[in-house]
Amino acid sequence: MSQLAIILDFGGQYSHLIARRVRECGVYCEVLPHTTPLEKLRAMEPKAIIFTGGPNSVYGENSPRYTPEILNIGVPVLGICYGAQLIAWMEGGEVSTSPVGEYGRVEFEISDSKLFNGLPHHSTGWMSHMDYISKLPDGYNISATTTDCPCAAIENPDKNVYAIQLHPEVEHTEFGQDILKNFLLGIAGLTGEWEMAGYVDRTIADLKERIGSKSVLCALSGGVDSTVAAVMVHKAVGNQLTCIFVDTGLMRKNEGDDVMRMCRDHFNMNVIRVNAQDRFLDKLAGVCEPEQKRKIIGEEFIRVFEDEAKKLGKVDFLVQGTIYPDVIESGSGDSAVIKSHHNVGGLPDVVDFEEILEPLRMLFKDEVRQAGLELGIDEDIVWRQPFPGPGLAVRVIGDLTVEKLDIVRDADAIFREEIQKAGLQRSINQYFAALTNMQSVGVMGDFRTYDYAIALRAVTTHDFMTADYARIPYEVLDKTSSRIVNEVKNINRVLYDITAKPPATIEFE
Repeated sequence: MSQLAIILDFGGQYSHLIARRVRECGVYCEVLPHTTPLEKLRAMEPKAIIFTGGPNSVYGENSPRYTPEILNIGVPVLGICYGAQLIAWMEGGEVSTSPVGEYGRVEFEISDSKLFNGLPHHSTGWMSHMDYISKLPDGYNISATTTDCPCAAIENPDKNVYAIQLHPEVEHTEFGQDILKNFLLGIAGLTGEWEMAGYVDRTIADLKERIGSKSVLCALSGGVDSTVAAVMVHKAVGNQLTCIFVDTGLMRKNEGDDVMRMCRDHFNMNVIRVNAQDRFLDKLAGVCEPEQKRKIIGEEFIRVFEDEAKKLGKVDFLVQGTIYPDVIESGSGDSAVIKSHHNVGGLPDVVDFEEILEPLRMLFKDEVRQAGLELGIDEDIVWRQPFPGPGLAVRVIGDLTVEKLDIVRDADAIFREEIQKAGLQRSINQYFAALTNMQSVGVMGDFRTYDYAIALRAVTTHDFMTADYARIPYEVLDKTSSRIVNEVKNINRVLYDITAKPPATIEFE
């Protein structure tokens, strides 16, 4: 692709958020590990390269690095945080431990620079570092400073190499998107014309060529991600695709029937329903640790697909709805593992398929929805509430039983219904109920109760990498709470989670 930006990942948790911001500039980008050979990178003919942040120190013995030659191939480079320090180190400067670290919002002052074109002289940026550039490389000048960081940004305009200590990708940095636009559109000369329609068309064409006349099996959960992935593959190969919907017993209320109706009525797909609730609950009996739950469910999914595939005869490809946040949160390269996703970290070593297809692997959640609309999927389906691959297993804290699953199903249905009645379903990006493993004393009808507490979770987010709790009107929470304690058995307390991500994740487990 001629209009391509490459993001070299050095292990930062915000690496894929950088990618999201780049795409918001209308620029298509791909994230590659820092181990990608320079020859491969050059063959992709990128117009811009971004080094991400990371948790290491550049002077560490085992720290991720790259060949300095990348700064001399004529492609504009922007280094962010660790990436900035790496550029300074590669170019002969020095990086040291700072006497004062910078974490959070920091005031910085800029000088004339193409990177900061149009920005005010003083602004606020988000910092997260203990090391700093202590000696400037030859040929570079300082373009931004803070009180404690004399080299908050450095540059070599002749080489089109720029390095900034702050994080322009996070919302806390004022004018962060303007900084990225200045680099991508102003310095690198990208046109900013990438859009979802073209991406969908190219992906369908690639799938058609890659699959050929072979058969495909789709792991269909009925959620937005797997639905869009299935429709995309169906557009490419039609009846060569067979969808298997595994009813794990971990679905939301009435969701199994809704999934079957959606696939057959809306898309005329070949769909096989496998009722496997007993199989999954037997495997999960007594399991409380969330990572173990995810691993068990991930492996059992694959085993069910293998069993069904054998009934169908030879199946060459397995389709999964993996998206970018799944990949980054499951750990990639030097990134820390936050949690495993059933379609990423939970896959067993031996999978009885020729290849796994992940047509959405490069997309964020809002981009998946855009792709769904481009494919002609109804808005009601595209805007369905996100649902984790392990289902209600990660919305019941602790061990699983049929009774607990019924409790959380009923409470969740009430919460979603009240949100929709209030007309808030589009302004809140994700909302659901979870069953805590806490029991407490209550009183109902003059009698003492000792029952469970339901926790409600609702967040607003742009990309699902960071999120804030939704400010739901008190009257809506009041009505929801009243209905849950009156209509759902074994619940006497309703809690509302007001924690942002980070430090929390969106799901409870």
